[in-house]
Amino acid sequence: MESSVHRPTTANAIPAPRPPAAAPTLTSTVPREFVHRAAVAEVFLTGCTGVDETHFTLTAQWPRAHAFFTSDGGTRHDPLLAAETIRQTGLFLAHTELNVPMGHHFLLQELQFTAHEDRLAIGNAPTDLTIAATCVILDSRERRFAFRMDITVMREGRTVATGGGRFTCLPPGLYHRIRGRRGSTADPLPMMLPARAQPCEVGRDAPLDVVLSPTARSDRWVLNPNLRHATLFDHPCDHIPGMVLVEAARQAAYGTLRPRRTRPSRVAVTFHRYAELDSPCVIDVTSTDAGGRQPADALTTEVTGTQDGEPVFTCTLADAAARLRPTVAA
Repeated sequence: MESSVHRPTTANAIPAPRPPAAAPTLTSTVPREFVHRAAVAEVFLTGCTGVDETHFTLTAQWPRAHAFFTSDGGTRHDPLLAAETIRQTGLFLAHTELNVPMGHHFLLQELQFTAHEDRLAIGNAPTDLTIAATCVILDSRERRFAFRMDITVMREGRTVATGGGRFTCLPPGLYHRIRGRRGSTADPLPMMLPARAQPCEVGRDAPLDVVLSPTARSDRWVLNPNLRHATLFDHPCDHIPGMVLVEAARQAAYGTLRPRRTRPSRVAVTFHRYAELDSPCVIDVTSTDAGGRQPADALTTEVTGTQDGEPVFTCTLADAAARLRPTVAA
């Protein structure tokens, strides 16, 4: 029999915790299964307590050095750590507070964050964080569960990042019926893709971290990640994970606009459909706004992903001074 989520009686009610969340601690991480990670080293959350039925306080730790999330030669935390922290927080709260059973599949449909660049400096010890999270259930049908989560990430009493996301959870049977033949974690047949870009062209240091191949157009790229990347593909998956698409958008923006584009501190992305492993996904930098309506030093970039003629994601990236325009859901 397929597992299912125990549903609340009203759309905005959140049931009592089952199982209880881990007690606050800075001596160990939460179980890796709760954040869908295979490697313990990739788990950033360290504990959680419930404030009430909709508000939660979590603890987390960002490492001083990370193989993938790097910035400014190791002197500052990568702003994309905020996105991964949102992802892990949403999964953890779903399993420990919202009664979503292990084995359910999660669809990250929206993600946005703002990181405060001046508060991302790496100190002489790992960065301990406190996270305030709020969850609201959006859909509580028998075989489909969706919720919205907003978080504030604090470091020594100061806000480091804010953001949130929208998640949909599906039981295994329904997920595999939706995915069909593509709902398999087997390695896909290799595609004939151009060679990957040079790291310096897309704002990375290591060739392994490059997820794009260039095309004849400076504003168009092809998604081409290494499926054995230890962070981006921490465990087998039947599609390209959302965090890979966010990184692809960031690299495409950098590659198209260099040397003007650095690493953006504000990102908003809507995922329209799965990015499949067996078909080319084209990444376009569709528009930029570097003046006029923005401060002189601001830069906003819009990036889209398209596969088999269908939109995969829409992403807006902005520097700290820019006004971030939200993406529109499909």
